[in-house]
Amino acid sequence: MKQIIQDLSSGDTVLAKLPVPQVKYGHVLIKTQCSLVSLGTERMLVNFGKANFLDKARQQPDKVKQVFQKIQSDGLRPTLDAVFRKLGEPMPLGYCNAGEVIGVGEDVTEFKIGDRVVSNGHHAEVVNMPKNLVAKIPDGVPYEAAAFTVIGAIALQGIRLIKPTFGETVVVTGLGLIGLLASQILVANGCQVIGLDFDQNKVELAKSWGVKAYNVAATDVVRLVADLTNQTGADAVLITASTKSNEVIAQAAQMSRKRGRIVLVGVVGLNIMRADFYEKELSFQVSCSYGPGRYDTEYEKKGNDYPLPYVRWTQKRNFEAILKAMADKKLKVEPLITEIVELEDYHKVYDNMANSQSIATIIKYKGEISIKDTSIAVTPKIFQATKGILGIIGAGNFTKAVIVPTLKKLNANIKYIASSEGLSGTTTAKKHLIAYSTTDYQDILLDESVDAVLITTQHHAHAQQVIDCLKAGKHVFVEKPLAITNTELNEIIQVYQQTTPSISVGFNRRFSPFMIDAKQQLGNTSDSPIHVIATMNAGFVPAQHWLQDNALGGGRIIGEACHLIDLITYLADSVVEKVIMNALGTHPDSGTDNGSILLKYKNGTNGVINYFANGHKAYSKERIEIYAQGRTMIIDNFRKSKYYGFKKSGLSMSQDKGHNNQFKLFLENLQKNGKPTIPFEQVVNTSRTAIAAVDSLKTGQWIKISR
Repeated sequence: MKQIIQDLSSGDTVLAKLPVPQVKYGHVLIKTQCSLVSLGTERMLVNFGKANFLDKARQQPDKVKQVFQKIQSDGLRPTLDAVFRKLGEPMPLGYCNAGEVIGVGEDVTEFKIGDRVVSNGHHAEVVNMPKNLVAKIPDGVPYEAAAFTVIGAIALQGIRLIKPTFGETVVVTGLGLIGLLASQILVANGCQVIGLDFDQNKVELAKSWGVKAYNVAATDVVRLVADLTNQTGADAVLITASTKSNEVIAQAAQMSRKRGRIVLVGVVGLNIMRADFYEKELSFQVSCSYGPGRYDTEYEKKGNDYPLPYVRWTQKRNFEAILKAMADKKLKVEPLITEIVELEDYHKVYDNMANSQSIATIIKYKGEISIKDTSIAVTPKIFQATKGILGIIGAGNFTKAVIVPTLKKLNANIKYIASSEGLSGTTTAKKHLIAYSTTDYQDILLDESVDAVLITTQHHAHAQQVIDCLKAGKHVFVEKPLAITNTELNEIIQVYQQTTPSISVGFNRRFSPFMIDAKQQLGNTSDSPIHVIATMNAGFVPAQHWLQDNALGGGRIIGEACHLIDLITYLADSVVEKVIMNALGTHPDSGTDNGSILLKYKNGTNGVINYFANGHKAYSKERIEIYAQGRTMIIDNFRKSKYYGFKKSGLSMSQDKGHNNQFKLFLENLQKNGKPTIPFEQVVNTSRTAIAAVDSLKTGQWIKISR
């Protein structure tokens, strides 16, 4: 399929070829018929893509601050690599999509194949959308009109926040696409609408709908509104303009009546003068996109709707309200259409977007699409029937930043990379000369030439994907954790015992040169217990992040602290016998990411893991302290180490967390004997320990680790 993307590194807007996405649980697969170009938003993204690095930095000062903090903690080279990698990622364009349902995922009952629907999908021939971001198109509403639904919902949500009543005067500042739609809705609501814009064509269009519209090029808008309201002022002001100037917000306050309401939908300067708002007791609110549910994982990703009696207008119900207004001929969008272009002629829209005077551009899609086109060839390559041909499932940030670059440096033979939507995987395949991009990992499992699969997906998917790979006869390397529940772990063990392929898990810290050297200096520790304190200054992650969701990520203790459990196991040359965890706060829950774990090893080693999310970013992210027989080792962020009581003073080098050595061993084992990088018994022990640590919070008791 084809999709319009913005290349942030070159600044080019590209029509990319991608594999068709797979319909997911709770999602709807849609074949696009029309999509609407949102000129304001997309012009901003295109201009950002074309800007040089300095201008990009000026537009994102908060990100610049984060860069300097990362330099302090991780060093200059890793930080620069991360920055340029991020700027090299393409950005999908568009969010106003109308099309036909061609696939329905599990847990979706309100849609069927053939339904005409709208969504906030991108400019792509096929989109895979969560059910709560999809609404049916009523009969009589053509696709071209339906494509306005999402942008109409943005206007409607701003109006809902104003709460206009019949007969009130509302000023709409900015008669772009959102402003013109908002003006129509307000007129239909019985309001007197005053429209303000610099474009005379838009002013005339607004007038045709009963709006008192004015060109503000040479107008004192504050006096104008006062005159039109008998010196009372506007009841409400809806700002749909886009400008960096603070003048718009100041004028909105000055033209408002006492205790008036101001709602911002557009993007303007917000240097607010207190006196303007204080004297009139004005209220000011910023509208968030399409309505309640936006950016809420429970609503958008998991499909859990808000009960209608308590949240009357969600974003989906706003979609439906706009569509009904179109069907009832109360909202007319056809006059807003400036041009209609075919998808292949996309450049006519984007090449001159900076100077475009278009109000609304519709993109039409005509190509035939097969949902079976889940793989595309990216880089021509011939694969001999040899060992070590790899497939990768998952193309997230860590995969792109660390795993694939490391494998390519080691000359790994990567044949496939799979990603859920296709864009991330295809981009990675092009950059690193991987032969195929796919959205269905079964394509990898069915290829007999592939003998090993790397799994780098979200944590909840690991267990089933490991089992699928083992049953397909593939060696497996899975990023930690191996599983997020004991039930999943037991299922893996059962299948593993019945198959011949190996399982390796991405506990890379033990392969760091710092830890290898530390182990060598310590000597045999299997009969000589040591004391290890491992501290991870993990940093804050929002509660809504998938990693914090116990069902998706298992929580950060299971998902990340497992690294440190494995590291201590390596240093101790033993396995954990029992574990207990204490966490910050008076009533910590199982999803906490501020806790201390105490490990008792079979050989007497004592391990302490401090996993904290409330520290400062500038401090080292990881610090390992080892105490053994009157000697001490300190490893600081895998950049330097200091030994006390040893002949050697320590090491200092660029940060190395062991990824290179880990994958080097993995590839060597594939060629020689297929052995795992870490003994499977230790992997199981570490996995059970991480799960048990979280469980111990519930009881406050030590938990013994079973085999």
